[in-house]
Amino acid sequence: MKIVRTIADASSLVTRDGTVGLVPTMGGFHEGHLALFRAARAENDVVVASLFVNPAQFGANEDLAAYPRDEKRDAELAEAAGVDILFAPSAEELYPPGFQTWVEVEQLGRTLEGEFRPGHFRGVATICLKLLNVVRPDRAYFGQKDAQQVAVVKRMVRDLDLTVEIRVVPTIRDGDGLALSSRNAYLSPAERERALALPRALATKDAAQARARLNDLDVDYVEVADFEPRVLAAAVRVGKTRLIDNVILDKERA
Repeated sequence: MKIVRTIADASSLVTRDGTVGLVPTMGGFHEGHLALFRAARAENDVVVASLFVNPAQFGANEDLAAYPRDEKRDAELAEAAGVDILFAPSAEELYPPGFQTWVEVEQLGRTLEGEFRPGHFRGVATICLKLLNVVRPDRAYFGQKDAQQVAVVKRMVRDLDLTVEIRVVPTIRDGDGLALSSRNAYLSPAERERALALPRALATKDAAQARARLNDLDVDYVEVADFEPRVLAAAVRVGKTRLIDNVILDKERA
């Protein structure tokens, strides 16, 4: 696996002799990321993963400084999972002095997560477009756990006529049901036990029942979202840690 730091190197290394799969990430790799890498490996000749903690998608009071970072470990996991190129740029490489062009998916980006994290999806859409332009993949891979992010990226691809297929990999969960997330590392054992109310509530596939089962947690939202497919999505805070999750609604419940 080759590790590259610059846009020029990333662009020059990706040949067009075969299909290319891109997995955008912020690092802190866990089994959810590895599932994305494996899916990309199975479907493409070249697999590129980006590793970039994107400051533009963090709010002023969010955990940018504390976000898990361990490039050496991440690189070893990515290589073992079949990644060919790891693009790990600096913030200055992607947001050089004078940067002022942003992508905003207006309606989708302002509900749910967008309401509680203003500007978050502007940062997501902008960095994803930049990565798609740098790598020019045939396919890009995202996790179902971030259902609204998937919806935003799909809308951007459709609206801006990008020639890339967005592939969605099912949510990976620990044995206790908690969706894998880099932020799970912030949870104490007692907090993790409390956090299990989230997947159990969503398993009802009913917004009212789910909210009732979350009455011991600080809930930002529990709502049915008309994405493709429709989901029951929720965001909660357990101590200082904010967790999101969703379940796809069965057709008969849609």
